[in-house]
Amino acid sequence: MRIPTWMMDSWNWIDQRTGASATIAPIMDHHVPRNAKWWYVFGSATLMFFILQITTGICLALLYVPSAGEAYQSLIHIDTEVPLGWMIRGIHGWSSNAMVLMMLIHMCQVFLHGTYKFPRELTWIVGVFLLFGTLALAFTGQVLRWDQDSYWGLGIGAAMMGRIPWIGPEVVNLVIGGPIIAGETLSRWFSLHVFVLPGFVILMVGLHIVLILKNGISEMPEPGAVVDKATYREGFEQRMKTSGVPFFPEAAKRDMIFCGLMLLIVIGLAFFVGPFGPLGEPDPTMINTNPKPDFFFLWIFAILALLPPSIETYLILASPVVIVAVLILLPFISNEGERAPSRRPVAVITLVLLVTILAALSQLGVTTPWSPKMDAWTSDTTPRQFVVGRSPTELQGAILFQYMQCRNCHELAGIGGQRGPELDDIATRMTRDQLIRQVQQGGGNMPAFGKNLDSAQTAALAAFLQTLTPDGEHKAVIPAVKGDYPDWN
Repeated sequence: MRIPTWMMDSWNWIDQRTGASATIAPIMDHHVPRNAKWWYVFGSATLMFFILQITTGICLALLYVPSAGEAYQSLIHIDTEVPLGWMIRGIHGWSSNAMVLMMLIHMCQVFLHGTYKFPRELTWIVGVFLLFGTLALAFTGQVLRWDQDSYWGLGIGAAMMGRIPWIGPEVVNLVIGGPIIAGETLSRWFSLHVFVLPGFVILMVGLHIVLILKNGISEMPEPGAVVDKATYREGFEQRMKTSGVPFFPEAAKRDMIFCGLMLLIVIGLAFFVGPFGPLGEPDPTMINTNPKPDFFFLWIFAILALLPPSIETYLILASPVVIVAVLILLPFISNEGERAPSRRPVAVITLVLLVTILAALSQLGVTTPWSPKMDAWTSDTTPRQFVVGRSPTELQGAILFQYMQCRNCHELAGIGGQRGPELDDIATRMTRDQLIRQVQQGGGNMPAFGKNLDSAQTAALAAFLQTLTPDGEHKAVIPAVKGDYPDWN
């Protein structure tokens, strides 16, 4: 296809006055390894989603009102009144998640292939800063939704920062504009999300590209192809001259195909699923809420929920320092040697364990088994098999079991909350006297109901619980050793 003369003349006119070709040509012409295939597309996809974030973010910033009293309504206005406003919000939200996902996959690929080794140590370190900048953009974006999740999520974050020794209160004051979440809070986070963090990420992206052009894109690792500081750079440059291919069009076409596919997926999600939130106007008086962060912070949410209170503060303060230190020091600790995953079993096992742990914690963050299901006592019915053929006293106990909100923490036949144990077979584990004592005195995570139930009600509730025995199993008997009681929780 021949380029029209007028287009060439226009480009030459611009190029003579700006020197644009001198800037673009090195990027397009720099050689990349011939075997740099589909493993190398995730970095380009991350950049594409960042550009999409900036584009849609500018559109939203023209309509969003960064005021604690008006932010929520401005989002509702964008979703319902502005033509395709909901679509722009959807693309912005889903591309944020996609950017984080692509960044994480890219970092895993770089770690797995040992690309952080000489001479690309600084490229890795800049990538680490880009990772944290991307996560910060995602978190501040969630805060700008200004709904119940973002309000309480910000409160949890502020509480964590308040635990920093000596300067905790000052840090909280700086971050939220005072001792509490109030009018200045949202304007500060809006400035961070719209001005400060994008500027930081743009700076890091520019530096990252410069370092890639300087040190090149690493080859696919092969067993026996070790990194030796004395010979690697000269050998790499020689291989690029003899067997490397230009970035455009060889590698660029794969980047464009993958980015186009990812873009279609994000647009499809925005169209069919819609934007994220807002989920209820923020209300600091509503304590019966179960706020959750977006998916990339669910593992932190799960850890904080499962940690014993005695070590919570130490982990909150120490873990960020340790994580940052390990990531930054990694290219200096392991700087030479093998890059092939088959020759680096420790690296492979470490990555598999890390991904598995984070996936498991994220799944727990979705299900939140530690949180009572606050509407279970009104929305979850008692399964039929637990009330058929019961005596009047046992039926009264079943009603009390529902009315006293026991279903919020305990499942019957898999229905109800998960904070306490499932009670389908509780009669096989606890005697009548043990059940009465547990109800009256509480224990573990269970509150005491002795002041809320009279003796007749307690007896009826125990009678109902005594019927919860699977077919063919015997009821519990008094333990032989005094005090040898099975745990309720």
